This record gives sequence, C-alpha cells and structure tokens, in this order.
Amino acid sequence: MLLLLSVCISVLFMSPCRLLGQSDASGEGVWMKLEGTVNPGSAGYLASALSEAEESGAAVLLVELDTPGGLVASLREMVKGVMASRVPVVVYVSPEGARAASAGTLLTLAGHIAAMSPGTEIGAAHPVGIGIGEESDTVKDSKAVNDLAAFARSIAEARGRNVGWAERAVRESIASSADEALEAGVVDVVARDRYELLDLIDGMHVVTADGKKELKTARISLREFSPDFKQRVLMLLADPNLAYIFIMIGLAGLYFELANPGAMFPGVAGAVSLLLGLFALQMLPVNVVGLLLIVLAVLFITLEVFVASAGVLAVAGLVSMFIGSLMLFDTYHTGIAISFTVFVPVFVSLALFVALVVWLVARSALRRPESGPESLTGAVGHVVRVVPGSVHVKVYVHGEVWDARCSKPLAEGDSIIVESLQGMVLQVTPQSKE
Repeated sequence: MLLLLSVCISVLFMSPCRLLGQSDASGEGVWMKLEGTVNPGSAGYLASALSEAEESGAAVLLVELDTPGGLVASLREMVKGVMASRVPVVVYVSPEGARAASAGTLLTLAGHIAAMSPGTEIGAAHPVGIGIGEESDTVKDSKAVNDLAAFARSIAEARGRNVGWAERAVRESIASSADEALEAGVVDVVARDRYELLDLIDGMHVVTADGKKELKTARISLREFSPDFKQRVLMLLADPNLAYIFIMIGLAGLYFELANPGAMFPGVAGAVSLLLGLFALQMLPVNVVGLLLIVLAVLFITLEVFVASAGVLAVAGLVSMFIGSLMLFDTYHTGIAISFTVFVPVFVSLALFVALVVWLVARSALRRPESGPESLTGAVGHVVRVVPGSVHVKVYVHGEVWDARCSKPLAEGDSIIVESLQGMVLQVTPQSKE
C-alpha cells in the first residue's frame, strides 16, 4: 500500500513534459521559445530542452527564435549543443516582425533545419565591443571579427548553407528578409506558422550526431518546454531595462546612505540593487564608454555630499548620467536598448531624488545648531536670581537655568542676551530696551 501511494505521489509531481515524453516519439516534438538577448539563461534553457528532447525520444526540437543578439560566449555554448544534438533541431525565426540578428543569425544557421516566417529578418552579425584606446580598438575589433567570421563559415559549411553570405553577415553586417534568405540558400524553408513548417519539412533528410535521419513531422503534436526558475531569473535579469532600473535604484540608495549615514535600509537596498544591476550588465553587450560615464556620474554626485559646490557637481553628475545612459548599449549594431518609456521616468525620478538630497544637505549645513554651545550664543533669556555684591547671576535660557556672569549690574526679571559659554558659565549682557 505504501509503495502504491509513493508511486501515485511521484506521478502527480512529475512535470507534464516528462509524462508526455513517455509517449510515442514519432508522433510528437518538443517546442520552445527563445526571446530576448542571448545570455547564460537562454543557453541553459536550450541545453535543458535538448536534453529533454533526447531523453524523451522526440521527433524534433522546434526552437522559435526572436532575438537582437547577445553574448558570444553563450552563443558558442548554444551552437555547440545544437551541432552535437542527436535530435533534429529546427530553428524557426518567428512570429512576423521577429528577427535573428547578431548571435541569432549564427544560431539559426546551426539548426539542422533553418526556417523563417514571412516578415522576419536575419543577419547583421558584426561583433560589438568598444575599448579604451584607438589602436587597441582596431586590433580587438579585427580579432573579434575574424574569429566570429571563421565561426560563421564553419557553421555554414557544416550545414551546407551559403558560406559567403554567413561571412558577409559578420564582416559587413548584411541582413536579409525571409524570401531573400531562402533564395540565397541561408534558410531551408519559409512557413507562416509552426504547423505549416512541420508539414513542409516532412520527408527532409538531416545529419545529426546519430547519423542521417529522415524527418517525420507531418501532423505530429508539439509540447512546450518551459524554462526552470533559475533560467527564468537569468533571462529576466538580462533585460536591459531591468538592468538599468537596478543600477539607478542602487545608486540612489547608496547616495542617500552617504548623505544620511546610519539610515541603513537605503544603503542595504542600494547595494543589493547595484549588485543585481552589475550582474545583469555582464550578460549584455555593454558600451564601455557609456559605463565609464555612469561611473563618473556616481563620483560627481557622491562628491556633492562632501564638497560645498552649490549643486554644480550634482548637475555635472546628472549630465554625465544622462549621456552614459544613452550610450550604455550599442543600439545601432545590436538593437539592444533601454526603452524610452523606462529611461525617461527613471532618470527624471533619479534627478529629483538627487536634487532633494542636495537640498536637505544644504539646509542642514545652513541651519543654526539646536544644541551645544553654538546654540546658546545670541539666545535671549531673563534673570531669575541675583547674587548681591557679585557679578554672578542665575538666568533662564532655552528652558534651563544657567550660572551666568555679567559685567553690568542686573536685577531679577531683566532680559539678557548670551554672548558666549565659558565652561559651564554663560557670559551675558543686558538686552537693550527700545
């Protein structure tokens, strides 16, 4: 009975994908959707899908792709997995309006079958990166281009696709529409949707790690394979908009903590947000100049807390932050950019926050002290007791009775003004009567 109960519980907690995986492989395929930048999260997602397709004996793994590009390291990992797959992999650029740019181009070329939907595009695979020196830039760019061009050629040769087009996509950033790519021998088929695609590729022959196979995809069912929690988090953090928001929240929190030491929560929240933002940036093709401008902005805004610049450093920091934010990603080559609807409200909020903190710091510096010796100087009080034959009196100032000394005679009830504090004795003078 206990054994039967254990089996039932195990079945209930098995994923639907695993359960379906036990059915007839010839009648089903695995389907996944890759959207956004190519990053460690998407690489892990594809690796898991490949493993699932192989373990379940799926007829095909259909990868629906829409990406502006991403990290070359993640791309190489993904291509390596596709090239070594025992299950035929179909990379399908879809839906209409989607693209396989930069890293997505090479991933599409790596598929056993490369397909596109009408109204999509492929190409512009030139590597993006900015160094510090001009000569360094030239050497680095040349190495990166040559390396990626060789990688593209090797993929195209292995899959029997247009080698010249693949190299030009890297070196010249050329791009093609679906029909142009089909005519140029870059992709194998153009289909309106997944099911038309499966019908069109039925009967085609491909070479997998297990050898030559004939695709039997007509009328097969597709089951979606979803990313796990870790992969979802990594793919979420790779969103440039979210990375930018984390960076701004982090900077605001740390700035508030520096301006108001001891607040604790803003500093802790800011540090965590900044770390998440920096982690996200390492998964994105970042423009180094833009990042340096943001670092410079942080330096300027932080100095404003310690240096009385009348807001000049804060303004310089915000200007540097504005320019750095616009340059943070190379939008022209990669298409990766901070959304205007995210950038404007986040930057304006940060600017208002910095202005508020600067105003609070300035007001605190200019405000008269409310405690200590400085707070008593100039204070007005009155005499509560006179010591006959002595210059010493008792005065009431700021709600307290003080010993005081005056060079002029005083009477009880006389108003006095505090000139200074010497030890614990006030030096006072009679308040002139107008």
